[in-house]
Amino acid sequence: MTISETERPVDSVVGAGAGQEKQERLPLAALLALATAVFITSLTETLPAGVLPAMSRDLGVSESAAGQTVTIYAIGTALTAIPLTAATAGWRRKGLLLTAMAAFAVANTVTAVSADYLLTMAARSAAGVAAGLAWALLAGYARRMAPVALQGKAIAIVMTGIPVALSLGVPAGTFLGKALSWQVAFLVMTGLTLAVIAWIVATVPDYPGQERGEREPVLRALKVPGVAPVLFVVTVFVLAHTILYTYIATFLDRLGMGGSTDLVLLVFGAASLLSIWIVGVLIHRRLRALTILSALLIAAAAAVLALLSDSPALVYAAAVLWGLGWGGAPTLLQTAVGDAGGEQADAAQAMLVTLWNVAMAGGGVVGGVLLGLWGTTSFPWSVLVLLVPVLAVVLGARAHGFPAARARANS
Repeated sequence: MTISETERPVDSVVGAGAGQEKQERLPLAALLALATAVFITSLTETLPAGVLPAMSRDLGVSESAAGQTVTIYAIGTALTAIPLTAATAGWRRKGLLLTAMAAFAVANTVTAVSADYLLTMAARSAAGVAAGLAWALLAGYARRMAPVALQGKAIAIVMTGIPVALSLGVPAGTFLGKALSWQVAFLVMTGLTLAVIAWIVATVPDYPGQERGEREPVLRALKVPGVAPVLFVVTVFVLAHTILYTYIATFLDRLGMGGSTDLVLLVFGAASLLSIWIVGVLIHRRLRALTILSALLIAAAAAVLALLSDSPALVYAAAVLWGLGWGGAPTLLQTAVGDAGGEQADAAQAMLVTLWNVAMAGGGVVGGVLLGLWGTTSFPWSVLVLLVPVLAVVLGARAHGFPAARARANS
């Protein structure tokens, strides 16, 4: 999953002689095409979470092994986002984006028809590589299509694909997996990807690559006050969330609620959408407070699941708390690292996308180990333990990272 802008515009989106009326318009059809591409990358990554028990049975592996289909995807993204972006810096942007989306179509098709665990893992790894390339393109692409004054809104439109994938895509995929088969869910993803490819061809403009790609000094961003604390929070926060989210179908199955996985995820997704709206309204004034509240809400959800999960009603209540805490978290963390990075914001964002996916991969691995050692009851307790240092760092980074008042507002 995750959200980075590692390329800089190399040409003006709107010509100097263009009229003011033209400059104030957003290319909505093209931006919605990119938003759907974001939806595909996010849903491809998280779909196994909703169909994990069925995947494990059909592939003949344990549920912890099936959970590594999320891990290998995240590893592919984490390892390739920065080097692939540098290697393809001179390529035409539209052709590169279409190549990434075509790779998703192939990978999801292979995942759907494969009966072999190793082949499935290879397909998931390829999808992760495609995601690493796509994430590095999409935010920068949105900026280049919009007038300067509307670039922030353009990026926000494109990134709505993430909450829609969580709130609607995963529950719908889980429902398809239960009603038909998990293979059908992945084939539907292939069909949607082919439709988006045609949409991009028809509506999205092309841009040249960089004349000479000048790589950001990525490690230098760590010396900027506030960047390291934010990146620490990103890594541990995402790790905590992913441990539980990856194995949510297994967790609910052990509670006797396996048939309700799609409904629980739908409740989580609806609360996530509400969270995103609240964060969008308040983030410019309350970034620090919202980040603290986000961690506290997820901690409360984990406590309910750890202590009171014998009540289905309270499990749904925990899903609401979890969604309210998590939905706006990506926006909060991206904004925090962008604010802290200043002139090194691009490098800081590149590190964020890498660490985000390292944490996603770590969540699948750690969750699998916990499942084998202590069972599903260990998941909510691990979330609580990991949120302790998250809260401590957010509270301590009052001057830089998560300041009481934002020093600047991003456009």
